Amino acid sequence: MKFRLIIAFIVLGLSQAMAQQNVADEIKTSNGNLKIQPVSHASMVLTWNNKNIYIDPTGSADMYKSFGAPDLIIITDIHGDHMDVKAIEALNTKNAITIAPQAVGYQLPASAREKLVLLSNGMQTSQMAIMIKAIPMYNLPEAADSRHVKGRGNGYILTLGGKSIYISGDTEDIPEMRNLKKIDVAFVCMNLPYTMDINQAASAVLEFKPKIVYPYHHRGQDIKAFKKLVNDGNKKIDVRLRNWYPGSGPG
Repeated sequence: MKFRLIIAFIVLGLSQAMAQQNVADEIKTSNGNLKIQPVSHASMVLTWNNKNIYIDPTGSADMYKSFGAPDLIIITDIHGDHMDVKAIEALNTKNAITIAPQAVGYQLPASAREKLVLLSNGMQTSQMAIMIKAIPMYNLPEAADSRHVKGRGNGYILTLGGKSIYISGDTEDIPEMRNLKKIDVAFVCMNLPYTMDINQAASAVLEFKPKIVYPYHHRGQDIKAFKKLVNDGNKKIDVRLRNWYPGSGPG
């Protein structure tokens, strides 16, 4: 009997953890709600207009079981926490269009190259009533041997249902980020030594003033301190702390 109770508590705990992980934010657009579901680190699933948009899908196939098959897969860079060949091979990509920079396109599995759209910085494409623009993401100061050189990877701006969604990818607080205008939702990275610290990220956010900002790709950073930095400078910016690292809480 005692053993059964222990098992029941374990199952209940796992169910609660999964429920917490799978609670999606919803943002109103002119064509239904945009659902935002963090998965892990830089990976997320956006659902809008009955389409599933997978951003940098990584990890095990089990992490994506609760979502429908991807209609769009958007990849920012070549590093394993953004482009995971095994994860992509495990997904049902039969009907998916993949958006990626050229450096990523060369390394994708054949299943993801059937409907591949390559974008360089500054290019854009319209897919499924979603405008997708590739913008720079890189380290400062610029150097040929930096972890993220300008032009190799893409940040993205998605325009859907009258909303503008910015996905930073791996970047520092570059001018192209600081000069963004009229961003409704921003996903901004912050982790050292790969991208930037919370001070740089907060400074950039206070300059381009998104309505909503999600710190993501933030392993090892104090995102509560990031939220305070932003809101001390501008209380109107909605800083949303969510669980990007299942099992560890929102930070």
